[in-house]
Amino acid sequence: MYLLLFDFYYRKQVSCLGKYLSISLFWSCFKWFFSGIGDSCGFDNFPTLGLTLFKNTFYFDFSPTYVGCGLICPHIVNCSVLFGAVISWGFLWPFISQHAGDWYPADLGSNDFKGLYGYKVFIAIALILGDGLYNLIKIIAITVKEMCNKSTKQSKLPIVNEVLDSESSKLLLDKKKRNDIFLKDRIPTWLAASGYVGLAAISTATIPIIFPPLKWYLVLCSYLIAPALAFCNSYGTGLTDWSLASTYGKIGLFIIASLVGSNGGVVAGLAACGVMMSIVSTAADLMQDFKTGYLTLSSAKSMFVSQLVGTAMGCVIAPLTFWMFWTAFDIGSPDGPYKAPYAVIFREMAILGIEGFSELPKHCLAICCGFFVAALLTNLLRDVTPKKISQFIPIPMAMAVPFYIGAYFAIDMFVGTVILFIWERINHKDAEDYAGAVASGLICGDGIWTIPSAVLSIFRINPPICMYFGPAAGS
Repeated sequence: MYLLLFDFYYRKQVSCLGKYLSISLFWSCFKWFFSGIGDSCGFDNFPTLGLTLFKNTFYFDFSPTYVGCGLICPHIVNCSVLFGAVISWGFLWPFISQHAGDWYPADLGSNDFKGLYGYKVFIAIALILGDGLYNLIKIIAITVKEMCNKSTKQSKLPIVNEVLDSESSKLLLDKKKRNDIFLKDRIPTWLAASGYVGLAAISTATIPIIFPPLKWYLVLCSYLIAPALAFCNSYGTGLTDWSLASTYGKIGLFIIASLVGSNGGVVAGLAACGVMMSIVSTAADLMQDFKTGYLTLSSAKSMFVSQLVGTAMGCVIAPLTFWMFWTAFDIGSPDGPYKAPYAVIFREMAILGIEGFSELPKHCLAICCGFFVAALLTNLLRDVTPKKISQFIPIPMAMAVPFYIGAYFAIDMFVGTVILFIWERINHKDAEDYAGAVASGLICGDGIWTIPSAVLSIFRINPPICMYFGPAAGS
């Protein structure tokens, strides 16, 4: 009887996933036809909240992926993302923009770190580091305390105890089964530690040969700092389903470039950025794989082995793919289809790192310190206040994402959380059972469309229509 219930439950979930995957795929295909050549074409640039708010990135861009993320993420995360968007794009950036010409030169480009872009990047980093480091220290303290109390056995896990107390509930039985499968094959700590040490030793010996300005001790320092940043990124990715590996890479880039100086600092900073990003992004990806393994009743070891196999394949496939694009297209051309804007951004940041913090915009460092302290105090407030109050206190890590990216995806995620909130009020059981399947379908459908879209782009087949919205004539 138990197996029959599981079979029926998962059949309905798969059917729901397939239904919304098809809807999302069709919608993404439909949007493509209206997104002709241009930066402001298509539904992705639809000024749903008016042209004034659209200029500050406040609009709903009809993205199934972000709406799906809103369905998956907790309500407090989605609301925190929207709150961060309101603070940054609603108040802070317009306020700083009013001081253009005083705090920073008014004629700088949109991606120049000496202008408004520098505020966006470094304030977001300050919030992320404040939240991540607080939770890192907190978890280390809790872990040490539990180890001292010898209470880290599997039977002591709160979620398992909750399951064992309510065997009659189908959902609780489902959770018990997931935990039993996920926890039966643990990856030994010695294996993880020795693997990391081995990779660090190989990188420390080989990377300076490829990039001479990046000395071996700088590579070693990167590997010593990276675990803390990897934890912060994994924690943030788990909250928002959004990896900010590039943001953490900028930290390593800026620090190493400033240490090396003008004699090779740009190359050293970019190489260190690559090292940092590979470590931090892999940690978040592995965490997401474990999360997928938990949801799909897969062994943790099987997910880890799959990650290793995929990484080994990527070592061959990724360079070949890059070579194909490099030979077929004019990569980096401002007028080409592959402008590679991040290459310019990262190079500019390396140059800024060489010149030092003195080149940052006026008051940028002071504002960053303020937001770093605010992130620490907000987390402390969440921990010391009662749950009925702390559940409404925003999460700094989630707030930081729109500071750097924009407010549009926060609107999409908030739409997703509103849909889930109404669904839970109408039928809480169905919402709990199928919200994940609906969200996965929306995300997968939108993601699958990127493959034919990329193929069409390679064959220079552009969308036939550019749907553009602007102010009315005479207004």
